[in-house]
Amino acid sequence: MAAPMSIVEEIRTRVILQEFGVKNVHTTDYPGNYPGYDDAWNMADFKKNFRIDIVDMDENTMEFDMVGIDASIANAFRRILLAEVPTMAVEKVFIYNNTSIVQDEILAHRLGLVPIKADPRLFEYRDAGNEGEDDEEGSEIDTIKLQLKVKCSRNPRATKDSADPRELYLNHMVYSKDMKWVPIGNQADVFADINIGPVHGDILLAQLRPGQELDIVMHCVKGIGQDHAKFSPVATASYRLLPEISLLETVEGEKAERLRGCFSRGVMELEDRDGRKFAKVVNSRLDTCSREVLRHEDLKNLVKLARVRDHFIFTVESSGVLPPDVLVTEAIKVLMTKCSRFLNELNTSNME
Repeated sequence: MAAPMSIVEEIRTRVILQEFGVKNVHTTDYPGNYPGYDDAWNMADFKKNFRIDIVDMDENTMEFDMVGIDASIANAFRRILLAEVPTMAVEKVFIYNNTSIVQDEILAHRLGLVPIKADPRLFEYRDAGNEGEDDEEGSEIDTIKLQLKVKCSRNPRATKDSADPRELYLNHMVYSKDMKWVPIGNQADVFADINIGPVHGDILLAQLRPGQELDIVMHCVKGIGQDHAKFSPVATASYRLLPEISLLETVEGEKAERLRGCFSRGVMELEDRDGRKFAKVVNSRLDTCSREVLRHEDLKNLVKLARVRDHFIFTVESSGVLPPDVLVTEAIKVLMTKCSRFLNELNTSNME
């Protein structure tokens, strides 16, 4: 016996949260699966249903909705943000002097993970295959040179009884702000209006004592997070499905207050009608889908918890190298390039 159309629509478009599991987790809207539904791919329908809505954005974070796509596409977009949008990062570390207690390898690793404020779109990838001794310095189109030169000494103005290192010593804390840009070739003219260097100047790299010093030169190159995490342009890139909370019957009084307490703040409020308080869903988006309400025998049958299958809430937090909106745009370009390459391969195979 065929399922009613309303049930089929729920299976196709909603993920249902139950007490001991989650239902309808797999995509089922493919051609021929449901009688009466034409789920064949249609570009006109896709253009009509697909949209991106920016919800919130500041200097480093961005939240937006991507509606009308399958989870596979949303996840591909997330993975591209993490691993395939290029940035500049420290690749080579030349340590000429390190008398601190931090080992050379540990210090080089710490320097490599410092985010570098430089637009990777203005640089080329460095060709490692043709790299020789003469090309060790790199060139102005593929390399950024940074220098770290710090020496600790005693503060002659420190009081006799002081025990505070901040007063006793000079340059005893080495921060990322001490990494100075050294222009190569014509970089001083090309990037005259750009302040190249670490994104954050307060990253602690090492601690020194009088007589200890660091003399280091670093080469930054263009790369992607797929090769090393230091090239990843985001701190986080994640998505979740839009929650949908439906009241199955009217809830009032003490039950309404307890029901409100089962959800995140702002999801459900109490509405006053003629002196009586009724539960009302205000903003399902704020819910974390903890399913707390399903622990209460007298409340779990009053609501229905679901998520909209094709409505993805993306959160992107940039490492500071590029603004989050630029990262999203670059990720879309990478995805378009992948699709074009795939279509070209198909055409080539068909011709053969």
